[in-house]
Amino acid sequence: MYKLIFSQMLDYAPQRSLRRIVERHDVEHGNQKLSAWEQFICMSFAQLTHCSGLRDIETCLRGFSSKCYHVGLQNRVSKSTLARMNDTRPSIIFKTFCELLIKQARKLYENEKFIEDLKETVYVLDSTYIKLCLSMFPWAQVGKKAGLKIHTLLDLNGSIPTFIGVSSAKFPDNKMLDQISVEPGAFYVMDKGYVDFKRLNSIDDSRGYFVTRNKSNIKFKRISSNQAKLEKGVRLDQVGKFSGSVGKRKYTNKIRKIVFYDRETARELTFITNNFTLEAETIALLYKKRWQIEIFFKWIKQNLRIKKFYGTSQNAVEIQIWVAIAIYLLAAITKKKLGLTQNLQQILQFLSVSLFENVSLSQALACEPYSEFDKSKSHHPNQLSLF
Repeated sequence: MYKLIFSQMLDYAPQRSLRRIVERHDVEHGNQKLSAWEQFICMSFAQLTHCSGLRDIETCLRGFSSKCYHVGLQNRVSKSTLARMNDTRPSIIFKTFCELLIKQARKLYENEKFIEDLKETVYVLDSTYIKLCLSMFPWAQVGKKAGLKIHTLLDLNGSIPTFIGVSSAKFPDNKMLDQISVEPGAFYVMDKGYVDFKRLNSIDDSRGYFVTRNKSNIKFKRISSNQAKLEKGVRLDQVGKFSGSVGKRKYTNKIRKIVFYDRETARELTFITNNFTLEAETIALLYKKRWQIEIFFKWIKQNLRIKKFYGTSQNAVEIQIWVAIAIYLLAAITKKKLGLTQNLQQILQFLSVSLFENVSLSQALACEPYSEFDKSKSHHPNQLSLF
């Protein structure tokens, strides 16, 4: 007899580590009706089955009351208890737990290279906006609206988020660079919103490399030029320094400016980087791969519940976001551990209707149940896919 599919997936989550995190923060005062692990199970169940609200979670779990014990739910789950725990149990517990899953996932995907000849790790940094209702989420007010940002540093080797930050919608993107520990030798690909002379200089001092778009108002003084490669789209490749009053004061090192013509979009793009060894066309390719983080944001918004929330407090919203990211990571870990060929969307679709089945997860996902799926192996261009 196999474990429940839900239990098999939860086995990849470090339950003991979560208990140690709770003990470290000393938040379990008195006799709690719902432990942090049970809360994680409930919120994970809600993410996987797309429950519409807390009452929906309570009703569905009661429908599986005879099996809930086998997935780790020791107590009967009620709407009021789950709401209270989401409001009072600090979200940092689940943030720290999510960071452990990130480490676990990165080890599994560290050998996957999206550019074979590039040995260095490439990260993409960006943020996505989550719109909220001002009357229900007054703490997230920005002008006459309400919203928050999810900042993500994505490792392109396996599309694993290595850093997640939740902030107010008015929080400047470039300030998020202060919270990121720069890895020497790694590339950090960013859009124009992260162009900040002082922070870019900090990346350079930490021996990391950045690739970003150049702003039109940035003044640049050429020192030397590399040969242009028009056949590869490289129209200009220069080394110089920022010559503006702010730029030359806050960024004192040399900078490389590349003008690249993208034939696919018929656009001329200008990049700045502190790497002087890679080919100019490779720098342009690195920036083109920045689109992977846009796919990641769109994927989690479509497949996980991070646009509609079960609670209105800031703590409850953050817990739901952290659990959603944890489910993404658990699905990625499960895929790698079991050697599955399906993409994450197919895996999550299967889990959503079979969490309480007593079958082998690896065997159930190893075969493709629909004959129509075999007829066309090609991926539809309009369908999102990760992994």
